[in-house]
Amino acid sequence: MASYLQIADDEKGHELDLFCIPRHYENDLDKVIIPHGLIMDRTERLARDIIQDMGGHHIVALCVLKGGYKFFADLLDYIKALNQNSDKSVPLTVDFIRVKSYCNDKSTNSVKVIGGDELSSLRGKNVLIVEDIVETGRTMQTLLSLLSECHPKMVKVVSLLVKRTPRSSGYRPDYIGFEVPDAFLVGYALDYNEYFRDLSHICILNDRAKEKYKV
Repeated sequence: MASYLQIADDEKGHELDLFCIPRHYENDLDKVIIPHGLIMDRTERLARDIIQDMGGHHIVALCVLKGGYKFFADLLDYIKALNQNSDKSVPLTVDFIRVKSYCNDKSTNSVKVIGGDELSSLRGKNVLIVEDIVETGRTMQTLLSLLSECHPKMVKVVSLLVKRTPRSSGYRPDYIGFEVPDAFLVGYALDYNEYFRDLSHICILNDRAKEKYKV
């Protein structure tokens, strides 16, 4: 079972005025729940675990856009550093796919995969899917089902966040950064209708902001 850092349901978080928050978001957030520095430290450890497990294999790192791009870039930077400074190394190539399953703050029952026609290029390859957050797990299960039709040699999934929710299908990634409460989180490329991707920390969105940025 994957190890992870658990953020408790009653986690008080941190006051916004203790951090550098973009002024245009100051009234939209309840609190900082995972500071940027902690994200980076945990990401570095995930990179080490991935190198330990998959070192020596040629890996195709598949970034799930848009929310996964920041975690993807930072994770690969740490893997690259480890490649240069450890006995085990991982030859890496990258690819991208876009998955959409949200409207406003609600997860929809339909999952759109953009770029799926190109998944056939992953046949016979070792694939590391890099995701920002797993909530119900259905989006990832849909993507894994599509991938299986292309017959990759191996598939591993790393997700920065896994949400504790009664709506969960029970799916768990191979590597997990943090297990988080069932709240709507933004920042570090996690968005609400495309806003908040430019926020460095992971924060809880307040109800007023949900109305403000609703489409």
